[in-house]
Amino acid sequence: MSLPDIPSPRPGPLAGHVYLVGAGPGDPELLTLRGARLIAGADAVVFDNLVSPVIVDLAPPAAERHYVGKKASDHTLPQGEINRLLVRLAQAGKRVVRLKGGDPFIFGRGGEEMEVLVGAGITVEVVPGVTAAAGIAAYAGIPLTHRDHARSVIFTTGFLKNGALDLDWPMLARPGQTLVVYMGISRLAEICRELIAHGLPATTPAGVVERGTTRAQRVAVGTLATLADVVRDADIRPPALTIVGDVVGLYPRLAWFSPEQVDPVRHAPHVGCTGVHPEPDCDSAT
Repeated sequence: MSLPDIPSPRPGPLAGHVYLVGAGPGDPELLTLRGARLIAGADAVVFDNLVSPVIVDLAPPAAERHYVGKKASDHTLPQGEINRLLVRLAQAGKRVVRLKGGDPFIFGRGGEEMEVLVGAGITVEVVPGVTAAAGIAAYAGIPLTHRDHARSVIFTTGFLKNGALDLDWPMLARPGQTLVVYMGISRLAEICRELIAHGLPATTPAGVVERGTTRAQRVAVGTLATLADVVRDADIRPPALTIVGDVVGLYPRLAWFSPEQVDPVRHAPHVGCTGVHPEPDCDSAT
């Protein structure tokens, strides 16, 4: 991926800093220019499971590369060890880029890592990324808001720290909004049942997008009553994002992305990954 010759609007990275950089939802070309410039000047890159190797390879050849990816029930390093690694690298005077799928502050544990770093006296900069919800919905042709169908959008997670799915179901089941569920594929049938039980019609359009924005993208759509069966029959697997609301009904007409036409090199999966997209970490884990 080449960058246009645009002067940086800010000074380059400073030694001993950590940059929490959102790598986007899978397509490496969705990385921001600021993120690309910081990676190009990094001494160390700490990256998650679903960050494209094209993005990681923007780092200088001499830069340290630390893979700390998370997949469901399979963590290369526990979160506490990742926190300590970031502190140790920064305290050694390195310019550290912590690469996260999607956006660091949307189900990406960026806030947790920043708290630890700030507590250790380390300066941190956050570089936003295209969150999975926005990027994946766009590539699926599902507008998250629409004047005729959705006045608001809600992001929630189907993977809670305590394992219980104790969400605010009455709020999530309100009409006239779009609901996006990160990391909910393993609890999909339960999520659909709860939404119906709390007032959403069983005929509400709903869909799941697997490995969105990548060459492996697949979309399965149905209703709250049928979605779990549709996803099972299509063998849709994580990482996948669930979208519920009338806007999903626009998918058949607005779908524009053709994975078959994507350059395979641009979307090559990282070694050890199940795919190239955001299941925890969490924007890194849909």
